[in-house]
Amino acid sequence: VRAIVRRMAEHVATIEWETSASPEDVRKGRYPRTHRWTFDGGITVEASSSPSVVPAPWSSATAVDPEEAFVAAISSCHMLSFLYVAAKRGFAPTQYRDRAVGTMTKNEHGVAWVSRVVLSPAISYAGTAPDAAQLAALHTAAHHECFIANSVKTEIVVA
Repeated sequence: VRAIVRRMAEHVATIEWETSASPEDVRKGRYPRTHRWTFDGGITVEASSSPSVVPAPWSSATAVDPEEAFVAAISSCHMLSFLYVAAKRGFAPTQYRDRAVGTMTKNEHGVAWVSRVVLSPAISYAGTAPDAAQLAALHTAAHHECFIANSVKTEIVVA
């Protein structure tokens, strides 16, 4: 039985890296990890490996690293889903701020991965705000609506 996959949309990112380091330096790991992400809307972001993984000068602390981009994508998707669900249920969020934190651990094979992301949203509303039970239900619904949460095995927690 063949599964039919329907494409809803494609999302494109172009990743570019180059070095002037010698082949010998590259083989010894002495090459820059800085690179560029260009998104289909045209914005370009400077990226690098995390300095916690590859120390300076081979990484850049001022660039976005894949792990923090992953955490940001989860947080952003949850927020957008939350705003949608809240509006549908009659609430009017006016401000949303989240300090999302991803934790890396090693899996059963000893490979590091982002195993947990804790979202800590602070939300303001115009008019009536949801009570604690309604807020929990909104976050649960947002989690189930979030495309990114549905795409990863990382545990996502709303604190």
